[in-house]
Amino acid sequence: MLELIIFVIKGIQAFIVPICFVTAWSLIFMVIWSFWTATRDSIKTAKQMHQIPCSGCQFFTDDYRLKCTVHPSIANTEEAINCMDYQAKTNPYLY
Repeated sequence: MLELIIFVIKGIQAFIVPICFVTAWSLIFMVIWSFWTATRDSIKTAKQMHQIPCSGCQFFTDDYRLKCTVHPSIANTEEAINCMDYQAKTNPYLY
């Protein structure tokens, strides 16, 4: 019985190094790919969020209870990107 186990182990030893090599590099590739996709997705989201014009609108109140006096439900969301009621602040000291 012991001789059979030793024979099987010696037969497998030739394949252990290539299997470990491929497994290790596959793991490294998957981690790098995961970081790349996370970075790409966060940059895409950040670009889209920077298109929201609410902070430069005269109807924006800067109050967490009522963010916008015209459209409070869509203020600071992606729906506000093409807001038809957007009016730029003419004098930021007045608002």
